[in-house]
Amino acid sequence: MARFCFLALLFTFTNYFISGIYGSATFNFVNRCSYTVWPGILSGAGSPPLSTTGFSLQQGESRTIQAPSSWGGRFWGRTHCTEDSTGKFTCLTGDCGSGKLECAGGNAAPPATLAEFKLDGDGGLDFYDVSLVDGYNLPMLVVPQGGSGANCTTTGCVVDLNGGCPSALKVTTSNGGESIACKSACSAFNQDEYCCSGAYSTPDKCKPSSYSQVFKNACPRAYSYAYDDLTSTFTCAGADYIITFCPSPNTSQKSSNGQNQLPEDNNNNSNSFPSINGTMIYEGALDQSNAASSTCSHVFGSQAVAGAIAIVAAMWRLSQHYF
Repeated sequence: MARFCFLALLFTFTNYFISGIYGSATFNFVNRCSYTVWPGILSGAGSPPLSTTGFSLQQGESRTIQAPSSWGGRFWGRTHCTEDSTGKFTCLTGDCGSGKLECAGGNAAPPATLAEFKLDGDGGLDFYDVSLVDGYNLPMLVVPQGGSGANCTTTGCVVDLNGGCPSALKVTTSNGGESIACKSACSAFNQDEYCCSGAYSTPDKCKPSSYSQVFKNACPRAYSYAYDDLTSTFTCAGADYIITFCPSPNTSQKSSNGQNQLPEDNNNNSNSFPSINGTMIYEGALDQSNAASSTCSHVFGSQAVAGAIAIVAAMWRLSQHYF
C-alpha cells in the first residue's frame, strides 16, 4: 500500500514537473511605435494574474513576461495616456478604468486592438488571435517562436487603420484633429446586425458588414467581426510569443496601395491567407474546446526530457530502497 501511494505521488510529481516545463510560455512585448505605449493585461476567468497587469513601454523598449501553464487572457496597447495632479492615470484609447498604470482586472475600453491567448488548451495547443471585434487603436503583430503545428504562424494587423477609418467609426482627439482609433460598427451603431446579437446571434444570420470588411481587407488574419473564426484563430504547440506594437512595415491604410501582407514569420511558415467563405463557425476565440482543432501535440526538448527522466529514475530507485 505504501508503495502504491508513493507511485501515485511520483506520477503526480512527474506530471506536474513536465507540465511546468512545457505548459508555460513567455511573451516578449516590443514597442516600435514612434510614441510610448502602455500595454494592458487581463487574465481570463480561472487564470491567475500575471506579474503585472499594466506597464509603460517607451519607443524601442521591450519587456518579457512569463505566463503559467493553461493561462488565458488578452493583451492590448493603451495610447495617449496622462497622469493628472491627483495621480489619476487615464488613456484616450484602451483605457482600463483603474485610474492607475496597473489595470488590476480592468478590461480595455473599446476601441482597442486585442491579442487573445489560451495556453495549453485542447490537444495541448495554444490558441491565439488578434481581434478588431472591439475596434482598433494601433497596429499589432503576434509572432510565435519555437512552436510547431500546421496553423502555427504570424498573425496581426500591420496596417495603420486610423488614417483610413470610415468617418462614422473614427475617434479623434478632443479638438477634432488627430484620428486616434477606429470603432467597430457594433460600438458605433449598437445594432444587432453589427453586434451579432438578438435575431443575428448565430453564424448563419450574422454576416460580414461593409464596415467589418474594411478591417478584413486591410488585415486578413485579424478578427473583423464576431463570427470570423475560420480565417482568424491560430494554434501552436510549445511556443513563446513576440507581441510587437507598430511592427514594420507600419503603413497607413490610406497609402498602403494594397501592401497589407504580413511579414514572413520566423518559423518559415507560409503567409498565404485562407479564403473567406459563408460557412464560418464561431464559438469564441478563447474557447479552445470548440475552436478549429489540430492533432498536433507539444514537441518536447530532448535535454529537458532527459532531466525529467533522470529525476524520475532517481525517485524510483529510492522507492525500491525504502519500500
